[in-house]
Amino acid sequence: MAVLNRAAEMQAEVAGWRKHLHQNPELMFDVHQTAAFVEEKLREFGCDEVVTGLGRTGVCAVIKGNRGEGETLGLRSDMDALPIKEATGKPYASKTDGKMHACGHDGHTAMLLGAAKYLSETRNFSGTIVVIFQPAEEGGGGGNEMVKDGMMERFGIDRVYGMHNMPNVPVGEFTIRKGGFFAATDEFNITLKGKGGHAAMPHGTIDPIVTGTALVQSLQSIASRNVDPLESIVVSVTKFHAGDAHNVIPNEAKLGGTIRTLNSDIREFGEKRLREITKSVADTYGCEVQLEFRRGYPVTVNHDVETEIATQAASAVVGASNIDIDTPPLMGGEDFSYMLEARPGAMILIGNGESAGLHHPKYDFNDEVIPYGISYWAQIAEQNPAR
Repeated sequence: MAVLNRAAEMQAEVAGWRKHLHQNPELMFDVHQTAAFVEEKLREFGCDEVVTGLGRTGVCAVIKGNRGEGETLGLRSDMDALPIKEATGKPYASKTDGKMHACGHDGHTAMLLGAAKYLSETRNFSGTIVVIFQPAEEGGGGGNEMVKDGMMERFGIDRVYGMHNMPNVPVGEFTIRKGGFFAATDEFNITLKGKGGHAAMPHGTIDPIVTGTALVQSLQSIASRNVDPLESIVVSVTKFHAGDAHNVIPNEAKLGGTIRTLNSDIREFGEKRLREITKSVADTYGCEVQLEFRRGYPVTVNHDVETEIATQAASAVVGASNIDIDTPPLMGGEDFSYMLEARPGAMILIGNGESAGLHHPKYDFNDEVIPYGISYWAQIAEQNPAR
């Protein structure tokens, strides 16, 4: 198998769907128009069952093969856009100011729709395919909501696969790795309460800005001095707000940021050290402290067997020489992690060619990718062994 002739034939049609979705971006769980478009197409294709409202606004469809019994595989895409003002200048640019598909979810949705159409036409596979269109990947945890809504049990999904585009990886290439692939995405907010006063008389104050400055520096020691350099952790303070006047030391300072890790032990340790250092620095400078720590997406962990299955499918489409099977992990987050906690599976990255980076106002999904994505999904289905 290489790129499917049928996938190449469908490219213009699928690109049309993609551009329609691009023009009409929706955020988080509020993807009602997108979900309706997906539902309409799936019913038009003749899927055996179409279910809406999973995980609030997710859509799933069941396609049964005609080659006998086999496992039920879930194929997942994401539907939501980002709150970014588009700057591509494309004729199909977003019609909604301040919202755009800056991460390629329009392309992911279109490619999986293309695969659903092909698989509904051919049925040349064993077992059952469940195509999954989830909302709220961009911070809302829509994947988790679909899992909690009983999606895996409802459809009897045995394994689950995801695919995301990657800018500046050539079109026609894939990258993947076993184990931790995307990072856990935890967030923290810290309030330091001191004693304000005149800037010319600092001895009569407890300065939360000085305390906060010391805290920012101290938190960097978690990565540089507390964690094995061969492990991965990122501690970034991304917010620091304090004061309103040049001659006033304020009463409080507020800081916030993120911790990114690639395994559960380092994740636990990072939170522990954050709490310890924050309390210690605040005590040293005499500030009261409030710390809010919020767990985000867990580590996206590719399972070994399913990574090999995904690699085999991609190899069938583009050849083994066009797959990086040990690509470095990424410190960005991905809520496909929740589905991989519920079932064995794997995430793969498909090359988007030269383009602006993800979440950039000039990013655009490359429609030349479409035949490769459809063919990959088809191969995952068609190599599903019979029981």
